[in-house]
Amino acid sequence: MKISRLTAPLAAAVLLFGTAGCTNDDGGSRSSVDVSLISHIAPDPAAEELLPQDVRDRGVLRIGINPNYPPNEFKDASGAPAGWGVDLGDAVAARLGLKPQWQSMQFDSIIPRIHGGTLDMSSSSFTDTVERQKSVDFVDYYEAGSQWVSPKGKPVDPNRACGLRIAVKATTVQETVELPARSEKCVAAGKEPLRVVAFSLQPEATQAVASGGADAFSADSPIAGDAVAQLGDHLQLSGDVFDAAPYGLVTPRGSALTRAVQAAVQSLMDDGTYGKILRGAGFESGAVDRATVNGARA
Repeated sequence: MKISRLTAPLAAAVLLFGTAGCTNDDGGSRSSVDVSLISHIAPDPAAEELLPQDVRDRGVLRIGINPNYPPNEFKDASGAPAGWGVDLGDAVAARLGLKPQWQSMQFDSIIPRIHGGTLDMSSSSFTDTVERQKSVDFVDYYEAGSQWVSPKGKPVDPNRACGLRIAVKATTVQETVELPARSEKCVAAGKEPLRVVAFSLQPEATQAVASGGADAFSADSPIAGDAVAQLGDHLQLSGDVFDAAPYGLVTPRGSALTRAVQAAVQSLMDDGTYGKILRGAGFESGAVDRATVNGARA
């Protein structure tokens, strides 16, 4: 990550944002909830009964993650996955009586690996879309949306951004769906398209805006809100949340595992564990009370 264009205080702030809250006092992994909450989760026999036999026999839930999307998913100081998306994945595994095995990889390789059978599930801030449902299932657990962030004092209207330089994390729904659609509207109106700059890491997109290298970035609403909370002296929200859509845990299409994960998530919702995870992260506003399968209609 290049930081030469930043002042020293801003450089430090951006670097801290990328690892915000990543460790606790004893040097262990950062969790948005007390670790005892996860360690005391008991299996749900009804959910366990739905597990495919091969997963039950293995005793391990192989979970794919792209840990570059703080505060949802990132790596702590020891390199271990952390964030409230990881807390939820750990909780689902525990409710199914399985040990979580986290595997870090590029975001765009997760669905192919689930489809190919080398991963069981992903908890990596996936937006459930009809297009993605063609190859995998989603157990929807949270209602998010998109939101833009710009330099403080320089608001950007997402609907009037033609010709502007917009940062985004590569392969997200913002890069693949939202921003191309906005660019097409610009061109159709005889204006310049958006100048989209995709980064492999969300903190790099955040840095680009904080340093003045981009006019704004678009991200999931929890990511946008957290960036402003962490870097409020340098960033601001630009506009309201739009294109609300569910986050979903990704599972093999049409598999028994989908129903097992759905039952586990619903059980966590019913006993209050899910709510505690969201409250610990500060993202209760997107909570839902039903774990649905493939709920997206767009």
